[in-house]
Amino acid sequence: MIEAHGLTKYYGLHLAITDVSFHIKEGEIVAFLGPNAAGKTTTMRILTGYMPPTFGTARVAGFDLADHSLEARRNIGYMPETTSLYTDMRVTQYLRFCGRLRHMGKAQLAERMEYVVERCGLSERANSIIATLSLGFRQRVGLAQAMLHDPPVLILDEPTVGLDPKQIIEVRNLIKGLAGDHTVMLSTHILPEAQMTCERVIIINRGQIVAEGSPEALTAQIREAETLLITVRDDNDIVARQLKDIPQVIGVRRAEQPGGYYVDTAVGTDLRAEIAEFIVGKGWGLLELQPVELSLEDVFLELTTEEKGVA
Repeated sequence: MIEAHGLTKYYGLHLAITDVSFHIKEGEIVAFLGPNAAGKTTTMRILTGYMPPTFGTARVAGFDLADHSLEARRNIGYMPETTSLYTDMRVTQYLRFCGRLRHMGKAQLAERMEYVVERCGLSERANSIIATLSLGFRQRVGLAQAMLHDPPVLILDEPTVGLDPKQIIEVRNLIKGLAGDHTVMLSTHILPEAQMTCERVIIINRGQIVAEGSPEALTAQIREAETLLITVRDDNDIVARQLKDIPQVIGVRRAEQPGGYYVDTAVGTDLRAEIAEFIVGKGWGLLELQPVELSLEDVFLELTTEEKGVA
């Protein structure tokens, strides 16, 4: 549904993105992650027809954005990070205006306006002047206009910025509910949001795609050890040293809590039974033993921190 092949963009002599390629299938919800100035907005602007690439091609809903730009854009709902709204209009006036720009018929427009106003939580503010709305409600209006013409593809740049925690949950659930009916590509700096909302993640760093896949697959890709968190009652100086003597334990580190240790073991091993038996045998008093999973934040930092040598 969304295809990028070798996208490269220069701003004068500055190379913003280089050889960006990926494919998003119909009905997928995919997060596009990267630090500031990584190339996220440049890529999304190319995919929405806002500007052309210097090199490379992009297709949306089967239409090439260079040769059939208008047809491609008819299939896209776009919500930029800073939504341009006519603040002197009421919410319904603005949505009606957007619908007319898209040549929507009266019956279709009325039906879709009712739908998006309810789905985006705007029912109580539908007749409010946009200038009087909070930033969170303005974000909802921006999302409503992106969904108004029922496009098969939604490209959302930071859709929950400015929302309070309750509103973030509501918008997150709304986006999850679009799976299957729409193909959604969203950028976000809120990593737990990407993990809870999206089926797949594409990570861009310094203008290049450095990883893509499910959060679980990316975690497995960079994991160098299995890690257990243990807590013992009778902590002493010899605990860490003796834990290191267990076969296939490759490292022991202090945890934050008293008596806590991170125990690293070889990838693919499960030493919980052996470690528990060892601690009980020493009489240290085992209070806690659980595996520690890498988060999407861990993956993101591993792949985008310059010290790691990722280009």
